[in-house]
Amino acid sequence: MRRRILLAILLAVAVTGTALGVPLGVTGLLLVENLAREDLASNAQRIAAILDDQLADSRPLDLQPVRAAVPRAGELVVRRPGAEPLRYGTDPGDDVVVESVPIAKGGTVQLAIPATPLRTRQTQVAVAVMLLVVLSVGIGTIVATVTAQRLAQPLRHVAGRAARLGGGDFRPDPRRYGVGELDMVAEALDASGTALAQLVQRERQLVGDVSHQLRSRLTALQLRLEPLAAHPDPDVAEDAQAAQEQADRLAEALDELLAAARAASEVGAEPVDLAATLPEIVEEWRQLLRAEGRTLRLRVAGAPMARATPGRLREVVGVLLDNALRHGAGTVTVTAWRPDAEGTVVIEVSDTGAGIPDDLAPHIFDRGFSGGGSTGVGLALARALAEADGGRLELSVKRPATFSLFLRVPTAADVADVRWPAERVPR
Repeated sequence: MRRRILLAILLAVAVTGTALGVPLGVTGLLLVENLAREDLASNAQRIAAILDDQLADSRPLDLQPVRAAVPRAGELVVRRPGAEPLRYGTDPGDDVVVESVPIAKGGTVQLAIPATPLRTRQTQVAVAVMLLVVLSVGIGTIVATVTAQRLAQPLRHVAGRAARLGGGDFRPDPRRYGVGELDMVAEALDASGTALAQLVQRERQLVGDVSHQLRSRLTALQLRLEPLAAHPDPDVAEDAQAAQEQADRLAEALDELLAAARAASEVGAEPVDLAATLPEIVEEWRQLLRAEGRTLRLRVAGAPMARATPGRLREVVGVLLDNALRHGAGTVTVTAWRPDAEGTVVIEVSDTGAGIPDDLAPHIFDRGFSGGGSTGVGLALARALAEADGGRLELSVKRPATFSLFLRVPTAADVADVRWPAERVPR
């Protein structure tokens, strides 16, 4: 993109420079020649006026009074009918500039100068015009480079923002670029991210509610069918057994649907080495906290692996650190460890501030709710991103505020491009 913008601007500058430089150069060459000829014609007319006075007084022509009007390295030739030409000056050669003026009694005054000085001045003018065009193109190149960079960098950021939006990062980005059209695109992406986050959250809530209701009703149905399967009437027992099989199949179908929905939301999740990833995430926030006179500490126990989408993990931890920066106080601590005998990895973010009041704690993950004057979107989106990777985000301690992110430990099936042998089951 940057290269195309740069080439387009340079092409426009080159075409403009050519369109202006060629006519300007031709005009300069003609102007130099016209000025030289006008000066030569003016001198010839002065000489002719003096010679006309001499002829009017019937005096013989005398070139002594007109010598001052003859240019250096030029030649004056006075011709009259029936008389030898009168000459003064030096022979200018074959390449000359000549101007002739008539005098009385059918004579002419011819003034000639060498054309070499004129050609030299024309060359100087042409070089000056060329340098001016080159200077204009150079300035245009600098302007084009700055403009291309100014446009390409926001476009790359917008493209990255759109890619993160497609990857499930719905957080608004406050960055603006000072370009009206790009700012409109950024605002549209923020609005789309908020709308998508709300839609995803509503869909997840709906799926959870529907699955819970179906599971409850199905369990109740299965409990009612179990006694009927032992009924003494063979027909009733057979129908109950068939109904029980249909209920079991429905339960399996429901489990498959929920698993498919969960797998669809976890597209892009992969094994992530927290010992290598968390230091990179934390380093981005260390300088911001240091500017506020605060400290950021990172503790990673062992080398825990978590199944997550790198972009979502970065955003969730970023939201928690941003929350600690804005609403917390003191030292911020990020801790990661794997509890013994559990398939879960825990990432905790805490600070040493006053914590969260009891009346705010139940609503801290509600969208639009904020106790500190913010938008109330960050924690809700962080929870949605954590759930999208099959994890969960909780407020584990109110005072001091401690948020816990629970992620699954990756299994062999989570490693991409590797085919694992299917488990053998008896038929």
